[in-house]
Amino acid sequence: MKPSFVQLQSVRFRGCGVALVIAGLISCSLGLSPHGLTDPRSRFPGRRVGGGTRGECSSRLVAHLVPDTSVYGLPPSGDLAVLLGPTATPVPLSIHLKPDSGAPRPSRIVPSAPAGILVFRVAPVTQPTVWESFFQCGSEAGESEDPLAFVSTSFPPAVSLLLPSRSPEDSAVDRAIGGLRRSCGTSVPTEATLSTFGLADVISAGWPASLPVLCPS
Repeated sequence: MKPSFVQLQSVRFRGCGVALVIAGLISCSLGLSPHGLTDPRSRFPGRRVGGGTRGECSSRLVAHLVPDTSVYGLPPSGDLAVLLGPTATPVPLSIHLKPDSGAPRPSRIVPSAPAGILVFRVAPVTQPTVWESFFQCGSEAGESEDPLAFVSTSFPPAVSLLLPSRSPEDSAVDRAIGGLRRSCGTSVPTEATLSTFGLADVISAGWPASLPVLCPS
């Protein structure tokens, strides 16, 4: 019998190592079980916008620039983009990828950066892969009991699902990220750019009028 969502919430992992709560999450919440693959685009319980409500670091916004379903068919380029919200004291960003089966990929740590858009490239995925991003806030907000997170964090991370298959809804995101890739090393208008991804509502008085596009090697 499949465990309930309440049972999933009761699972808690401590420490900085990878916690394999995602195995149960994928098979139960996503419907990606050995008994047959259902449509992950309609069932994935992710959230492309992460961040908590307490503390300067843990309340900083981090958002995956993906469709509003939080599910994205990885393009041939392998390009992904993350929105980094404004803060007075930036800290490094942790990026983690966990395939449906097998070991997680090596984590990626991006150096501290101000508000901006991070564009980076990953290797192709051959199976549904959960992508998780969060700032390294230390113990500022304590440990999270977030059932979506497979890495212990101090606040809710941004969580999305990457698929090897493509959907028409991915095309607009592809074009927008392609434009950001071509803007590496420059800045783009905040409101117009975030509107393209349906994220204009995250802009507040503390946001700059333009965002640098950061493209680490």
